[in-house]
Amino acid sequence: MSLLRTVNLKKHFGETRAVDGVDFVVTEGEVLALVGPNGAGKTSLVNLLSAYLTPDSGEIIFLDQDITNMSVTERIKAGIARSFQIVNLFDDLTAFDNVALSIFSRENKTLKLMSLADHDHEVNKETDEVLELFGLGGKGHILAKEMAQGERKLLDVAVAYALRPKFLFLDEPTSGVSTRDKAQIMDTISSVVRAGHITAAIVEHDMDVVFKYSDRIVVMSDGKILADGSPDEIRANKEVETIFLGTG
Repeated sequence: MSLLRTVNLKKHFGETRAVDGVDFVVTEGEVLALVGPNGAGKTSLVNLLSAYLTPDSGEIIFLDQDITNMSVTERIKAGIARSFQIVNLFDDLTAFDNVALSIFSRENKTLKLMSLADHDHEVNKETDEVLELFGLGGKGHILAKEMAQGERKLLDVAVAYALRPKFLFLDEPTSGVSTRDKAQIMDTISSVVRAGHITAAIVEHDMDVVFKYSDRIVVMSDGKILADGSPDEIRANKEVETIFLGTG
């Protein structure tokens, strides 16, 4: 079943066609990777789908509803959330409070930052559960700014996950971390996403990560979709192999 699709989606910056007539379909339950060289249009497409950019033309359909003109907040409420390449955390709050704040926002609950979950047992319990899922149990008391980079990456995804999205964008979830930490981060994220039956799209440059963790790969070039297929199909695509994987 199609969860999200775009129809002739376009976004230009002057003479640059960042997204150039993209027809894009996401199937419910899949983990999709969006790849391509710098400037291919990956981030622009994700920003359009998550309302951080407004398209020049085209449509975005989510669960059979036209969300093209919805705001970021409206799309979050509809079921779309994202993490960021540069983590988007409240650095002076603890890991616990970052997740709790996301839950309060989702539930439209009134809150005071100095006592986010002190008087809300349900939020307190769910926050602990989310931190545990992402391997951050026992670290809830640590300020976000004092956490290791890999932990910050996981916390950023945990904050998005706490919104209970149907569709989760992961923007470079392993950037800036060691090779060893990449595997741990992706094992954790993949386990949580698949167990929760969440559809996910990963923007990622590390092709080892892409091939290991995705069900489907979409390759972009010059604002257009160059190739779309399973990991095996993309591996066998000579144009992709030569231009984007640096081999062949």
